[in-house]
Amino acid sequence: MLFTLRPLVLESQGLVAALKAMADKTKETYQQSVIVQVEEKLLPELEMGKQSVIFFIAEEAVNNSRKHAQAPHIWVNLKSLGQGIVLLEIIDDGTGFDVEAVNRAYDKRGSLGMINLRERTELVNGLLSIQSKPGQGTRVQVYIPLTEESADRLHHSSKRR
Repeated sequence: MLFTLRPLVLESQGLVAALKAMADKTKETYQQSVIVQVEEKLLPELEMGKQSVIFFIAEEAVNNSRKHAQAPHIWVNLKSLGQGIVLLEIIDDGTGFDVEAVNRAYDKRGSLGMINLRERTELVNGLLSIQSKPGQGTRVQVYIPLTEESADRLHHSSKRR
């Protein structure tokens, strides 16, 4: 529980170590595999505040996959897309769900998972995309700008879609 509230490994050893510790704990406790892949060359571009938010987004999405999708495998990927944008992706091979149906009835569920994902994405001025279909797993994508210019570009392009 203390790890969840404030993962000291994040502060002492960094984002990659914290993600791997979360993966190990998930495997040990729930027998679900979390595979972490991080482009470590982009870490110096992420200040500690953004790294913390990225960790908590990944943790929330992994917990959602673990609890709701009963996913045997969960992948956490963090990579650069170039032009000052980082992509955090959490993909699972679980049961999947109808995203539109869940969004329509979300206020009746009593769960905060998707709200937490949205709010944390906003903390890093990012964009959240959730793709899923029943029986096909889920893909959570968080596009994170590293500069004000890349944030403007990211949000401007999303409005044209």
